[in-house]
Amino acid sequence: MNTAIIGYGVYIPRYRLKVEEIANIWGEDGERIKSSLMVNEKSVPGSDEDTATIAVEAARNAIARSQIDSEELGAIYVGSESHPYAVKPTATVVAEAIRAAPELTAADFEFACKAGTAGIQTCMGMVESGICKYGMAIGADTAQCKPGGALEYTAAAGGAAYIIGENGEDDIAKIDGTFSYTTDMPDFWRREMEPYPEHGGRFTGEPAYFKHVLSAANGLLRQLELTPEDYDYAVFHQPNGKFPLKAAKRLGFPTEKVEPGLIIPDIGNTYSGSALIGLASVLDQAKPGDRIFLVSFGSGAGSDAFSLTVGEGVNKNADSSPKVSDYVNDKKYISYGEYTKSRGLLVK
Repeated sequence: MNTAIIGYGVYIPRYRLKVEEIANIWGEDGERIKSSLMVNEKSVPGSDEDTATIAVEAARNAIARSQIDSEELGAIYVGSESHPYAVKPTATVVAEAIRAAPELTAADFEFACKAGTAGIQTCMGMVESGICKYGMAIGADTAQCKPGGALEYTAAAGGAAYIIGENGEDDIAKIDGTFSYTTDMPDFWRREMEPYPEHGGRFTGEPAYFKHVLSAANGLLRQLELTPEDYDYAVFHQPNGKFPLKAAKRLGFPTEKVEPGLIIPDIGNTYSGSALIGLASVLDQAKPGDRIFLVSFGSGAGSDAFSLTVGEGVNKNADSSPKVSDYVNDKKYISYGEYTKSRGLLVK
């Protein structure tokens, strides 16, 4: 393959809601829930933040890191399941905000939590075919959850943007290969006009997350004739803290290769941003020559797996935009009342 990551950026809202704060409202045991989910707190968007504003901030950070002219972007794709408009693209808002419009193609993607990695694959195709020089893929969400429901403890907000271009000496990471695995699986859904999603309980684990993540991962390893021992880091979609560690163990990746990208304990599940923020956390720490294994997951269901080799560009412009740790550590705790008011939540 002749494509690489030449820029990336993230954005995570600074407001945080602790798991025990949620648990106290509903008469639950906060410590038990924290231990069960391996999540301590989640990021919450401010009253003036949505998927579009999060995507714009991540995109600006990616441009700053890449040092390219935003007008060179030939494509922008925004993956999310919480686009602010049912009919009006988020991608055009991003394009105008970063001054990439009007000579480019843009679209919104939706595939639960893997729409961002689907955007990366589309950008790869656009660049490989010569249709555009650079493409930007964004995964961002302000995840919906029913008050009092199981998802409320993890559904969070945040996003990441990646600029894809041709291989070169200043690559942040070369894309060595990608492999996808997709089926029709009723594990998680939200019908039109419904405010909150539903999930299929027993379908969400083995037949959904693990089947797709493991199948995509093993498919790529076979395709590239590599093994977990060939990689320095592994990043998986993070619906909770336990699933990615369990998937890694079943594939043969030790915990120490997963922990650098395991950000869910501190910010929750950012849905389309989850795996991509995890990847950014790894890139913030990686050295040239390191290999990274990435697998996303989207309910409904599918997984995209990627193999990356870190390039010399990872050390250039490293301080031009905030790192994942900067956003994780810049936080302000809010009460459950402030949370429900800012989110306009409906108790049904």
